[in-house]
Amino acid sequence: MTSTDAREVRPFRIEVPQGELDELRRRLRATRFFDGGPDTWDIGTPTGYLRELVTYWAERFDWAAAERGLNEMPQFTTELDDFRLHFVHARGTGPAPLPLLFTHGWPGSFWEVHKILGPLTDPAAHGGDPADAFDVIAPSLPGYGFSSHPNRPGVHPRAIAGLFDRLMTEVLGYERYVAQGGDWGAMVTSTLGRENSGAVAAIHLNMFVPTVRVQSDNPSEEERQYLAQQGKWRSQESGYAQLQGTKPNTLAHALVDSPAGLAGWIVEKFRTWSDCGGDVESVHSKDELLTNIMLYWLGGTIGTSVRLYQEQRADMRENPITEDDGPVTTPMAFAAFPKEISVAPEEVVSRHYNLQHYSRFERGGHFAALEQPEALVADIREAFRPYR
Repeated sequence: MTSTDAREVRPFRIEVPQGELDELRRRLRATRFFDGGPDTWDIGTPTGYLRELVTYWAERFDWAAAERGLNEMPQFTTELDDFRLHFVHARGTGPAPLPLLFTHGWPGSFWEVHKILGPLTDPAAHGGDPADAFDVIAPSLPGYGFSSHPNRPGVHPRAIAGLFDRLMTEVLGYERYVAQGGDWGAMVTSTLGRENSGAVAAIHLNMFVPTVRVQSDNPSEEERQYLAQQGKWRSQESGYAQLQGTKPNTLAHALVDSPAGLAGWIVEKFRTWSDCGGDVESVHSKDELLTNIMLYWLGGTIGTSVRLYQEQRADMRENPITEDDGPVTTPMAFAAFPKEISVAPEEVVSRHYNLQHYSRFERGGHFAALEQPEALVADIREAFRPYR
């Protein structure tokens, strides 16, 4: 690793003014709840649960404790192009830590890394081999968390991949690194693998992203089940993506103004996409849910975060996958968690990527780093050992 110009990187701490917290509490206490429908998750976040969550947020949630926990992660900002990029940068403890870029998705945040940060950076302190140590870099996507948004078109996952590569190589000085991601993080990481600058040694995904226009003429039973799963999700669960991908600003006006509305929009995804058996708090406590939601409320970033869906659609119209696109050639590892939005079988993944490592797990869903941190850490260690 080369030296870094200290002027480019500034330490960052979260310090929310008390007045902003008081205003949030006022808004929560003034919530006008919707009481006109069946109180069931089948048609969206039920009023009963949302009322309970909002009451807890207003009266019992300890933001000061959450803020202290967030600030235990070493955070920084840097200026790239026309906006500020926020990121966690935790140095590894071991003989030769491997740089690892961890990219989150929606409706997650950089906070998703907090359960895996210690085991990845200091494996010996968590019962592992110090030779498996990583330097972990976990940025906030542009328009998310404490990263600003440039307020111009073209900030799509492909552009973000280039930005994050510059963060790793130009700003932090790494000549070689590996990358991991799910959700938008999987798309950014996949793009890093395809448009490899020469610095990306290997990638690891926990959500499948198609990269070529290929389909088997004689799909196996497992692949047919996967395609049926995708079709069911599109018909029953993709409404949020249609709205965020077409009219994100209309939604933004409601969610940036109402903390209760914001909570209802986000918590439904954590319940639907997690391996929780219908009880979201069996996997994510109220404090965990609200810590993540606060990162969207503070600064009003829900509006800029959902715009990423529209940006991706616009980019795909201009740069669609064509018959000329081949599979991603950078070595790739895939972690298949059973309650992911759709679980791609090994035969499908291998047609799109240079697949070197495929793992299936018995438990876990979309938010792998939060739901199954030990399993994800073990898989990341194993997958990246050949590239040290």
